[in-house]
Amino acid sequence: MKKKISVIGSGFSSLAASCYLAKAGYDVTIYEKNHTIGGRARQLHKEGFTFDIGPTWYWMPDVFERFFNDFGTSSKNFYQLEKLSPAYKVYFGNNDTITIDDNLQAICNTFENIEKGSGAKLKRFIESAQSNYDIAIKDLVYRPGDSILELITPQTALKVNQFFSTITKDVKSTFKDGRLQQILEFPVLFLGAKPSNTPSFYNFMNYADFGLGTWHPVGGMYKVVEAMHQLAVSLGVKIKTNSNVEQIITNGNVAKGILVNGESIESDFVLSGADYHFTETLLPNTLRQYSEKYWKSRVFAPSSLLFYVAFDKKIDNVEHHSLFFDVPFDKHAEEIYDTKNWPEAPLFYASFPSKTDHSFAPQGKEAAIFLIPIAIDLEDTPQLREKYFDMIISRLEKITQQSVKNSIIFKESFCVNDFKEEYNSYGGNAYGLANILTQTAFLRPKIKSKKVHNLFFTGQLTVPGPGVPPSLISGKIVSEKIIKETKL
Repeated sequence: MKKKISVIGSGFSSLAASCYLAKAGYDVTIYEKNHTIGGRARQLHKEGFTFDIGPTWYWMPDVFERFFNDFGTSSKNFYQLEKLSPAYKVYFGNNDTITIDDNLQAICNTFENIEKGSGAKLKRFIESAQSNYDIAIKDLVYRPGDSILELITPQTALKVNQFFSTITKDVKSTFKDGRLQQILEFPVLFLGAKPSNTPSFYNFMNYADFGLGTWHPVGGMYKVVEAMHQLAVSLGVKIKTNSNVEQIITNGNVAKGILVNGESIESDFVLSGADYHFTETLLPNTLRQYSEKYWKSRVFAPSSLLFYVAFDKKIDNVEHHSLFFDVPFDKHAEEIYDTKNWPEAPLFYASFPSKTDHSFAPQGKEAAIFLIPIAIDLEDTPQLREKYFDMIISRLEKITQQSVKNSIIFKESFCVNDFKEEYNSYGGNAYGLANILTQTAFLRPKIKSKKVHNLFFTGQLTVPGPGVPPSLISGKIVSEKIIKETKL
C-alpha cells in the first residue's frame, strides 16, 4: 500500500515536493487554507485587469527548466517565456536613469559610458559571479542543510575568503559611481538581506541578473503555478482548497496526521510548506524545535507594502520592471533591518506588466504593481497605506514627468496584516529568513523535525532560502530526504 503524505500549503515548494513524491510512488494530498493554490503567488482579477499579487520577477530560468526536466518535460510545454528587453530601468531622479539591457555586452557598454574602465571591470565581476553561480545553484543549494561539511568542496575551498567579505565591500572597491554600485547591490535584495551583511560569494545573483537575464511568462507568474498544478495532478496529487489545517496530530513524538476543518486525516508523513513558525504552533509546546526567543533573534527578510493599481491610460517613461532609487539606499535598508521603522523616504519598485503583456489590462489602459520593502511586524493601518501610496505616486509623477493620480480607476493594497492573515506569515514577512552567513545552509531551520518523527518542512524559512527558484529547489530537497528515509 502507498505511504500517505499530507502536505500543508500549496506554494511553489509544496507543489514541487508533491510532484517528486507522487512520482516516487507516494499517495500525496495537498491542503490549502485559501480558495486558490499557489501560496504567495496568486492573481487579482478585477474589471478586466490582472495583477500578480506575489512574485513578479522570473530569474534563473535554468532552475525552472531543471524542475520540469526531472519529469521528462519542459517549461515550454506549459507556458511561453519572453526575455524582457530591456530587463529593467532604474530611476535615480529627474532625467537621471540607467537602463539595463538584455545582454551583458550592452550592459558593459552602459557601465563604460558612465564610468571609464568600468565595462572591463564588470566583465571580470560577472565572470566571478558566474563561477559562483555554477558552484552554488548547480550544486550546493540542492543539499539538505544537515552539516557544514556540505559546504566544504574543492571549489568552495578556493573561495573561502568570499565568505568573509561582503557584496558592498567588493562593489564599492571596484566601482566608484554610486549609481552603478546600487545597481550591483540590488539583486542581493532578492536574498532578503542588506548587501553590507551578505557574503561576497552571493554575487552569483549578479550573474542571474546580467548573465541569465530577466524573463516574463506570458500571462504572468501564476502561469508557473498553473503548470505545476497540471503536472502534479497528472502525477496523481490530490489538492484540496479551503482546507484549514488546525493541528498536527501526534502519538507520542510521531506525526500521525492532521486536523483539517475539524476532520482528522490519517497520514504516514506530514510535510509543511506553510510558514515554519506557524507550523510548529500546530504542535504541543514540548514538540516544537524552535522557541519564540529563537524566532525573535532571527534576521528576517522584509515585509512589503504592495499596491495593485488600474490606470485608464498608458503610463509613459516606464518599463515593465522599474526601480526607483531616487532616495538614499543605505537609509532605507537601515530602517528595514536595524531601526525597524516605517521608512521616511522609501525606495520602491514598480511593475507595469501590461507594457509587454496585453493580457494584463484592457487596450489603452495600464496595470501597475508598486512594492515598498519594509520591516516586519510594523503597525499597519489604512492611513499609513494611503500616506505611502501618495508619497510614491507623487515621486513617480515628478520623475517620469506626467500626471497619473487622476487616471486611477481603482487600487488595492496588501501589507503586514494581510501577510499574517492570508499566509500565517511570521511578523508578516514576505520573503522568509534573510540569507546572511549565520543563516545559511545548515544554520537554517531544519527540513526534518528533530522532535517529531515523520514531520518535514519545506519553503523559504528552511533551505535553501527566499525566492521562487530556491522554493522549487527546497521541494526537491525535502522530497529526496523523505524518499531516502523511508526507502520505498
